[in-house]
Amino acid sequence: MSVADEAGGVVLAAGEGKSFWQPVPANGYAAIKLSPESWDGSFSMGVQVVAPRSSIRTHTHDRHDEAIFVWQGHGRALVGGAEHRIGPGSTIGLPRNVEHGFINDADEELALVWVMAPHGLAEFFAAIGRPRREGESTPAPFPRPADVAAIEAATVFKVKPV
Repeated sequence: MSVADEAGGVVLAAGEGKSFWQPVPANGYAAIKLSPESWDGSFSMGVQVVAPRSSIRTHTHDRHDEAIFVWQGHGRALVGGAEHRIGPGSTIGLPRNVEHGFINDADEELALVWVMAPHGLAEFFAAIGRPRREGESTPAPFPRPADVAAIEAATVFKVKPV
C-alpha cells in the first residue's frame, strides 16, 4: 500500500490508504492517508468527502487539535457559533473545545483535507463507516451505528451530557 523511504517517510499514491463510506448526515466517504497503521508520526491525516446537500454535524474535540483545508467544493463552516462561507483554499484551525461543523449546501461534493493530533479520527471513521473500494458505486444512505456515542467517546469527540 504505502512506500516508506530509507528515512522513514511514507508515500501513498492517489487511491491508496483505507477508505470508508460514511453514514448520514455526511454520506460521502473518508479516505485515511496517515494514521498509526501507516506511519509513526504524531498526527493523522486524510480526506473527508461530504456528499451534496449533506453535512458534518456540529461537534467538539476535547483532547485533539484539528486543521481543515477545503480541497474542492463550497459550503459553510460553523465554528464557535459563527458561520463562514468556505471554498477551495479555505483553511480552518480548530484547537480543542471549539465547536464546529460543516454544511455542503451545494450540488457538488465538498472535499475536506483534515489533520488531527493526536491520532483517533481514522479509528472513528472506520468504526462508524463501511469499507470502500476506489471506483465502486456510492451506497444508499445508511444510519449511524446504534452505539455511536460510545464510539465517539472512545475516539476523538467530546460527548455532550444527555
